[in-house]
Parts: sequence; structure tokens; C-alpha cells
Amino acid sequence: MSEDQSTSQIPRGEPYILFDEWYAQARVSEPNDSNAMALATATPNGAPSVRMVLLKGHGADVGGQGGFTFFTNAHSRKGEEIRANAQAALLFHWKSLRRQIRIEGALTQVAPDVADEYFHSRSRASQLGAVASDQSRPMDDRETFLARLSAAQERFGDGEIERPAHWTGFTLTPTAFEFWLDRPNRLHDRRRFERAGERWADKLLYP
Repeated sequence: MSEDQSTSQIPRGEPYILFDEWYAQARVSEPNDSNAMALATATPNGAPSVRMVLLKGHGADVGGQGGFTFFTNAHSRKGEEIRANAQAALLFHWKSLRRQIRIEGALTQVAPDVADEYFHSRSRASQLGAVASDQSRPMDDRETFLARLSAAQERFGDGEIERPAHWTGFTLTPTAFEFWLDRPNRLHDRRRFERAGERWADKLLYP
């Protein structure tokens, strides 16, 4: 076994710092949506669902306890599942780097001013789409949605578009991180961090 294979290439330490290092590299190397992450939620009965969302804020100081923030329609399927069961998991997979990061924790809703600020940073078309869409609800045909979009355009004209109360953001505060690094012959490198009071405990995992 070579020296390179005999030691872990995932360092110990602070998982937020390691996330920042990997994320910065992904922002350069990943061709599309390096901030894309799979968000897994579940009903109170444990039925899971997963979808891709975009990371819009992160860091050790986000929300006072550190976290990862995304925005959505709270009336959507994921929004309803979050309301009913605030535990969730994230997965970042960067194929260009052959790396992935799993993050687990509880979700809390962002403050209204935070939701307002991000909502109004989006393109005007995206804002109107958020007003017009009953996300995840059944739709008879696309013309119905386009008619609602036209009605929203007429309603707001050239003025500021009001953020719907149900369009908001959530921050996942991690209780665990798991970093995965591809190695030859599927002898992958994995390190898991779990919160232990005010610090993080880590351990290597078998591939």
C-alpha cells in the first residue's frame, strides 16, 4: 500500500472550515450549480422524500448557531414536511472533485426580514413566479399557471412585488457532518463529525 493510501486525506478539526475549503474548490471546478444540494425530509410517520435545492447562505455564525440556508414555498411538499418534522439532511455531491458531504440536523425558519431581503434579490420574473405558483399542488394545465402569472404582473405593475407570507427560508443547524473522498478501488476516505456540547468529535468510517 502506498503512503498516500495509508493515511486519511480528510483532516480533523472544524467541519465548517473544511466545508468552506471544499466548497470554494467546487465553486471553481464544478460546471453547473456548485451550490446545489439534495434536501431530504420526512413525514412524522417516516416516509422520506428528497429533491435538489440551492444553498443561499452558510457558515458557523448563520442563525447564531451556524447553519445552511435555503428558500422555498412553505406550502410545498417539502415545506409541509418541514413543518411536521423539522429534522432533515443535506447532501452535496461534486463530481468534478469526486467528493461529497452529508449534513444532518434540525431546521428553523428564517426571520421575515431575511426572507424579504433574499426574495427581492431574485429576478423579477422569479418573484412573480413565486407569487403565481401553488408549488407542488395539482394543476389542470399550464395555461392556468400562465394566466396566474399574467394576473400577478398586472397586479404589481412596475412596483415592488410583495413577498408571499408562505415564501420563506429555513436554516439547517448541523448536529453531524460526514465528508467523503473518492479513492481508487472503492477504498474511499470517510470522516464523520458529531457535535459534542460546544465542540465537534470526529471519527473515521470504513468505506
